[in-house]
Amino acid sequence: MVRSLISSIKAMEILDSRGNPTIRVYVELDDGTDAVASVPSGASTGENEAIEMRDGDKARYAGKGVLKAVDNVNEKIAPALLGMDVYHQALIDKTMIDLDGTPNKSKLGANAILGVSMAVARAAALSAEMPLYQYLGGAGARRIPVPCMNILNGGEHADNNVDIQEFMAVPVGAPTFREGLRYIAETFHILKKILKDRGLATSVGDEGGFAPNLDSNEDAIETIIQAIEKAGYKPGKDISIALDSAANSFSTDLEGSYDLKWSGAGKMKSKDLIDLAEKWIGKYPIVLWEDPLAERDWDGFKQFTDRLGSSIEVVGDDIFVTNTKYIKQGIERGSANSSLIKLNQIGTVSESIEAVRMCRDAGWRYFISHRSGETADSFLADFAVAMDGGHLKTGSASRSERIAKYNRLLEIEQELDASSLYYWK
Repeated sequence: MVRSLISSIKAMEILDSRGNPTIRVYVELDDGTDAVASVPSGASTGENEAIEMRDGDKARYAGKGVLKAVDNVNEKIAPALLGMDVYHQALIDKTMIDLDGTPNKSKLGANAILGVSMAVARAAALSAEMPLYQYLGGAGARRIPVPCMNILNGGEHADNNVDIQEFMAVPVGAPTFREGLRYIAETFHILKKILKDRGLATSVGDEGGFAPNLDSNEDAIETIIQAIEKAGYKPGKDISIALDSAANSFSTDLEGSYDLKWSGAGKMKSKDLIDLAEKWIGKYPIVLWEDPLAERDWDGFKQFTDRLGSSIEVVGDDIFVTNTKYIKQGIERGSANSSLIKLNQIGTVSESIEAVRMCRDAGWRYFISHRSGETADSFLADFAVAMDGGHLKTGSASRSERIAKYNRLLEIEQELDASSLYYWK
């Protein structure tokens, strides 16, 4: 492959889907190739995530500006990378990590570093005249992920009385991604009608799911099952359910004490939540449960996995933060059987790939994910296909920043045609 050298890197401040500032990075190569990438931002974040640099200037965007991170790209990162071969992704990412020199990317900002990392990967793919998913995943990248669509929101992603952050519809029985997307998009629209007929709100949360006040957390599951059936599908056969408790948001100590404050269900310990989960899994077609417990509740996670891990995928998000240090601990302790993978949680494309590799080598699954503050950048769709994880969450059937990822996956499936694969397990 002919060398293509980085000739220019520039960044600017843009807005994400919540109207908060984020970073866009432009990379140009000496062969004339140019590429752009935009960085997402999370709301419910783990304490060990890489640091998203904000200005702190209350006179601009209530302190959420990212001009310092932009300057770090333009004035510090760019000079260090100019002239490097764009195909050396791991070396480029390591150069930025070393330039930052902190364990959590707090000096330059994970948002600054990730913007460059993503734009470099895209520029390399364009220069090589390859689709991004094939450049990152190799010639065999052809599995389209099953979409886990967030159709009801609660917790910190909504202003309602539901504790569980995400209730997702998962088209496990669809023959193709295109059909799976149709299954759950139809269910989403039927759900809206059900909520409207009950006199409930049909406004949406940050990720595009509905955010009504319901009788209980369990009512959310039962309402989704009703929508699945009214849409003409069979729960558990055509469409199953995945949950993200985001238990940090209702934990009082992040270790083993919880207060289901929004629904009024009251205070609980780890065992109480595990007992409740076991009841639900026995009653409803649940196939995946993310962050059922808080990030320091390692013992609770292990107990949850020991009891329920043979039945469902137990995903760690805030506990692992896409960081191989914590994923390794989870593997050794048996704390879960899957890790969420978020690019901006660790801060580079290379480190995200390494986290995936660690999961794969341990026989774990890995769940590719967007963030609640997104952009129209569809990088995540290509990344999900490249990583061959088999499933993805990227929001609901509303809000254009979510639909951009689904539409890109439709394009990839059409491009791959008969060679594409689609299956849950």
